[in-house]
Amino acid sequence: MSHNSFGHLFRVTTWGESHGPVIGCVVDGCPPRLALSEADIQPFLDRRRPGQSRFTTQRQEADRVRILSGVFEGMTTGTPIALEIENTDARSKDYGEIAARFRPGHADITYELKYGIRDWRGGGRSSARETAMRVAAGAIARKVLGPEVSIRGALVQVGAKAIDRRNWDWAEVARNPFFSPDPASVDVFAAYLDEIRKAGSSVGAVVEIVAEGVRPGLGAPIYGKLDADLAAALMGINAVKAVEIGDGFAAAALRGEDNADEMRMQDGKMVFASNHAGGILGGIATGQPIIARFAVKPTSSILIPRHSVDRAGHDVEVATRGRHDPCVGIRAVPVGEAMMAIVLADHLLRDRAQNAGNGLDR
Repeated sequence: MSHNSFGHLFRVTTWGESHGPVIGCVVDGCPPRLALSEADIQPFLDRRRPGQSRFTTQRQEADRVRILSGVFEGMTTGTPIALEIENTDARSKDYGEIAARFRPGHADITYELKYGIRDWRGGGRSSARETAMRVAAGAIARKVLGPEVSIRGALVQVGAKAIDRRNWDWAEVARNPFFSPDPASVDVFAAYLDEIRKAGSSVGAVVEIVAEGVRPGLGAPIYGKLDADLAAALMGINAVKAVEIGDGFAAAALRGEDNADEMRMQDGKMVFASNHAGGILGGIATGQPIIARFAVKPTSSILIPRHSVDRAGHDVEVATRGRHDPCVGIRAVPVGEAMMAIVLADHLLRDRAQNAGNGLDR
């Protein structure tokens, strides 16, 4: 199976399956002499870790990361950084009933059609379990970006229930199990997901990621656009079906004068009056906050029987047992942050390589 790597100068390759003994990744291209230890990575993994509330899968994984290479005496060496996490609570028997059946809405059928074989234990490589390594790699990317760059994510919609953006409070994100920035939404989300969970169903979600402190100039025109790479990275997260930058689809309903972000000089510096573009113009960062949103579809593994087929070509019904997220979008928040960090770190290194010594204040 190819295409398990992403990034150019900062390149991440993930490996392992949901119910294999371990999952892991290799981060290549990280600059040397950055302070790095497991303690720098673990807090981000803890935010994504399953089993922390009744609103996510009850699979219990400590997700303790180990650094196997690329770090010496607490510093990166510039060589590939290998990371691994043990799988300790896989229950493959829960999937025995679907070993020869394909879950509707799941990648089961496409893996079978493409490869003629699939790991049915928890979905194998198609499982969101793989995203733990993206989060670990994202923690290293944040080290490359430095403390001046802030990357934060929030859940802004669960199913048909959306937050009130007037209540936005970043501090609230860490206080509730939904990563919601709106305190008034917490009880609404909880009651809604309890209803969905008891019905044996699932719902989708919308996640918003904001990066601040990104210097202007990152990205490249035409085939190296920052927003194109960011969209690809976010679209590559399990169950994501749509991505938008800035106003996104809403921009189609605006007039030109309303969509354009006007500019003025203020205290000797150019400033924007708005940020409809989401911090990127012509594929290049403007220096404003980079804002991206992505939509996550409902979890495919549900208890409600759905029509499908099996490997023998028979019509069957599929109801998936086991432990699954009633809304996989909740734990997608730290994954989205990680993908934003990886893309920005990659573009930062590209920009340094191209513009070194050109006199620009970078």
